[in-house]
Amino acid sequence: MVQYIIRRVAQAIPVLFLIAVVSFMLMMAAPGGPQAQFNQNPRISQDAIDRYMARWCLERNPDLLASLRSFGGWLGVWNCDEGGFFSDQGMPNFLPEFLGGGDNGLLHLDLGLSMSTNRPVLDLIVERMPATFILMGTAFLIWVTFAILLGVTAAVKRYSLFDQSVTLLSYIFYSLPTFWLGLILIFIFAVVLGWLPAQGIVPTRGPTFNSSAYWTAFHQAPLTHILDMGRHLILPVATLVAVNIAADSRFVRSSMLDTLGQDYVRTARAKGLPRQRVVFRHAFRNALLPIITAVTLEIAFLFSGAIVTETIFSWPGMGRLYIDGINNRDYFLVMGIVLIGSVFVVTMNIVADVVYAIADPRIRY
Repeated sequence: MVQYIIRRVAQAIPVLFLIAVVSFMLMMAAPGGPQAQFNQNPRISQDAIDRYMARWCLERNPDLLASLRSFGGWLGVWNCDEGGFFSDQGMPNFLPEFLGGGDNGLLHLDLGLSMSTNRPVLDLIVERMPATFILMGTAFLIWVTFAILLGVTAAVKRYSLFDQSVTLLSYIFYSLPTFWLGLILIFIFAVVLGWLPAQGIVPTRGPTFNSSAYWTAFHQAPLTHILDMGRHLILPVATLVAVNIAADSRFVRSSMLDTLGQDYVRTARAKGLPRQRVVFRHAFRNALLPIITAVTLEIAFLFSGAIVTETIFSWPGMGRLYIDGINNRDYFLVMGIVLIGSVFVVTMNIVADVVYAIADPRIRY
């Protein structure tokens, strides 16, 4: 198993590299060029703009070679200051700094400087990660739990009133766009009824989430802050899970129906085993493989849904940061988030293969 994981990780490296190349080239080809962000800020001097552009090999009208140099600088294999593959210390730039290498680029854990905030991109992403993981983690637990329970129950009670009700609601929620559902929930529960907050993760007048002031206040009254965060989570989580529960409950039902019709399940019933044991120990475990495939891959794509949801509910996570980066033409910020999302998708594919072996002892790598 360990050798298989190592082999899969090695295979993922060229995939991530290709994604990074394509993403970078597409952004460099965007109208306006890298300097477009600076044109919106008259307080930045031309000298500061020139220093920033030179630091990352950025040019106002880049050709293919200039774009390759820019990508090499972002990756960490090209020294933009010296204009070559060697660092200031005369060693290959991709080597660690303590071995004489450079200090710029992804290989040195440097994703560049955000053009709009003048802060390191990695710091911005790390700062926003907790809010995104709280939203996605909560949504994932609720989504998977309800999808499995509804799907298994609908399969066991096939064609019953419960099954038909779940089917009807699944078709309704699956056809609702995420952005429309979020706006409707805000209008009903925040504007009309006034029961829940419409935006953010903390009260508007409270300290910024994940700041030192916030954690100081959190330690003073943890239960109060947890309950308040729970209230802010209800609407965005409901928006995220509604469509996923509708889709995956049907998927679980289909997989369970196929398994319940197998000979070994009928044999277990004929032996007089309790119904609950037949359903969960014999049928559900063998129905897990296609369910694992769907769930693990959708975890990664949950991030794309979170981008829309975080924007609608002003949730201070990576999704909203990504939209801000696009609006501000913040090249390195967008590249950093795209890279994190790509790593997440590839990781979930590897996790799916590992979970296969855990769920089904017949699978060996």
